[in-house]
Amino acid sequence: MNNTILVVDDEEAIRNLLERAFTKAGYTVHSAESGEEALEILKQENIQVMFLDLKLPGMSGVELCTKIRKDKPIALIYAMTAYTSLFELADCREAGFDDYFTKPFELKVLFKAAEDAFEKIERWKKR
Repeated sequence: MNNTILVVDDEEAIRNLLERAFTKAGYTVHSAESGEEALEILKQENIQVMFLDLKLPGMSGVELCTKIRKDKPIALIYAMTAYTSLFELADCREAGFDDYFTKPFELKVLFKAAEDAFEKIERWKKR
C-alpha cells in the first residue's frame, strides 16, 4: 500500500509540523508551498491523499483541487483553512474536496482523516 501524503501550505511552520507529524505516524510525506510546486510533485509521484491550504500564492487551493481531480478521480483531498465561510465551503465541495479542517487543527483529527482515506482507497482498489 502506498502510504504517501501530499501537504500543500505556504506557511513553512505548518508544512514542517505536518511533515514531522505524518512521518512519525508512518507516512511518506511530500510537501509544497504552492499549487504549481504541488502539481510538479504529482507528475513524479502517485499520491492519493492530500491536505491543501486554501490560501496559496498564485493558484488557490480550490483551483489546485480542481486540477488534481481531473487526473486523480479517486484521490482523497482535504482543505485546510483558517477562515471558513459558507460560500468558500460551497466552492470546496464544487472543486472536489472530500472534507475540510479549520486551523488550528488537532493533529489526531488529521491522522484519523488520513487513516480513513487510505482504507477507502484500498476498498476502491479491491472492486
